[in-house]
Amino acid sequence: MTRVFSGMQPTGVLHLGNYLGAMKQFIALQEEGECYYCIVDLHALTIPRDPAELRRRTRELAGLYVAAGLDPAKATIFVQSHNPDHAEAAWLLQCVARIGELSRMTQFKDKGKDSESATSGLFTYPVLMAADILLYQTEVVPVGEDQRQHMELTRDLAERFNRQYGEVFTVPDVRIQKATARIMGLDNPEKKMSKSAPSEANYIALLEEPKSILKKFKRAVTDSGTEIRFDPEQKAGVSNLLSIYSAVSGQSIDTLVEQYQGKGYGHLKVDTAEAVIAELEPLQARYHQLMESGEIDDILAKGAKQARAATAETLAKMKEAMGLIL
Repeated sequence: MTRVFSGMQPTGVLHLGNYLGAMKQFIALQEEGECYYCIVDLHALTIPRDPAELRRRTRELAGLYVAAGLDPAKATIFVQSHNPDHAEAAWLLQCVARIGELSRMTQFKDKGKDSESATSGLFTYPVLMAADILLYQTEVVPVGEDQRQHMELTRDLAERFNRQYGEVFTVPDVRIQKATARIMGLDNPEKKMSKSAPSEANYIALLEEPKSILKKFKRAVTDSGTEIRFDPEQKAGVSNLLSIYSAVSGQSIDTLVEQYQGKGYGHLKVDTAEAVIAELEPLQARYHQLMESGEIDDILAKGAKQARAATAETLAKMKEAMGLIL
């Protein structure tokens, strides 16, 4: 079976865009391969966090993983810091990575290059990401377009290590998530829905109450026209509503466009909201059951053991190849 690895940071609010754009693909992949899905809490430390909030959001993300449909009987679900091999492998790979290539990483340029308070962890973040992936001899990594540069570095580090020290790593393939899963902000349909958006009107949180979801959709930005058609360039807001409705209902966009001919934007907004509420209702119920029963902690403990078992051999090969005494 193909080995798959992916992860999310436990920061911000997990929203509808994350669910439709990433988590749905994770769920599909668990039927095809041997999957490792990680809550990357070590990555979250590159920027100062409130410790209590980080712990809460880590458990919350784990609960949402499972509530959304990831099955611990089919995939390994674990917290990054529960497997110390990640941090150790990251140091070994830092001794292979080069300052020049890390300084060209877009994320560091955007978040910290000109800031004296930026942490060294932010600078070496892509190396930890490479360690996460390479430790599991990963063959396929599903990521968004924004992570393409980091994945190119991961492949470069794997190939360089293999040249310098012998064949240790599988060089992973990148699976860029489909553009059709791109969900835009309700308050600004020109930009992706984002958990770091300055306004809560931008996103629908996975744990949001139905009344709030309906209110946000009713206020979603559209345009001054009346025609309902799929045209992301000229009618970004309407097209975003159609994309969301299609993704949660399973109906094609063409079918929806035909269905709403002669109807106003208000009908589309309310119906999209109701479809989203119906999609999230069982997820929310399952989430609360997982958290209240403590089942999620048992799943994470089991996942940690499975993750350590999967990476021990690769880490040992790395250390031996580099000349460390085992």
